[in-house]
Amino acid sequence: MKPQVLLSFDVEEFDMPLEYNFPISVEEQMHVGKAGLDVLMPMIDAHAVPATLFTTANFAQHFPDAIREHAIKHEIASHTFYHSAFENEHLLQSREVLSNISGQEIRGLRMPRMRKVEMSEVIKAGFSYDSSINPTWIPGRYNNLHLPRTVYQDQGMTRMPASVSPMRIPLFWLSFKNFPYSLFLSWTKNTLKKDGYVCLYFHPWEFVAIEAYGLPAYTRTDCGPKLLDKLNRLIKDLKSAGYGFNTMGTYLQ
Repeated sequence: MKPQVLLSFDVEEFDMPLEYNFPISVEEQMHVGKAGLDVLMPMIDAHAVPATLFTTANFAQHFPDAIREHAIKHEIASHTFYHSAFENEHLLQSREVLSNISGQEIRGLRMPRMRKVEMSEVIKAGFSYDSSINPTWIPGRYNNLHLPRTVYQDQGMTRMPASVSPMRIPLFWLSFKNFPYSLFLSWTKNTLKKDGYVCLYFHPWEFVAIEAYGLPAYTRTDCGPKLLDKLNRLIKDLKSAGYGFNTMGTYLQ
């Protein structure tokens, strides 16, 4: 099988401004998250590439028709129940809500903000894989340099880390926004050659204007149409280079 690009998106309420003491209502959090999804998915579908949508049950309950629509072409996975609150019970609850709405078996989990979670609880909730690991060092967030770069088993659970280059450069949303495009593309291709796949993740709300929400500059670089064009270019370049695209669940099967 040719190397596979695993695109994933954390479909969620846009609560990030709260981290920076910027007030934003629940209604506006939902509006911004949905607006981003509405801008992003037509471009993804125009390329006919599948993606994995790690969705909070809260978001899905607000926009069930959208989740059902995207479930026709894409994998729906769990981003737990709420983006800013978590209890272990939310793992199973989110699986059940997302399955009822999407009509899919919910196999994958990604914790919001890549929080730590006990694998015993993930297994108990019935998940088949977890993608809550970024095996790099992010100041103020986590230091996971000791963890494997690629798919591994943890207490019987399959774990799919977000991709980092062989030199542990993270290939995630902040890198895509802030590094030169040519560098990001080169690191992505090197990782595909080395690992046989690359797991990339973004958020729909990045693809609308978020300059007005008090976020640090590095989180809102190239937001909106400019970032959508950049992702469109990345997909085109990876497709033209002969790489395949897959959902995480199908790839792991």
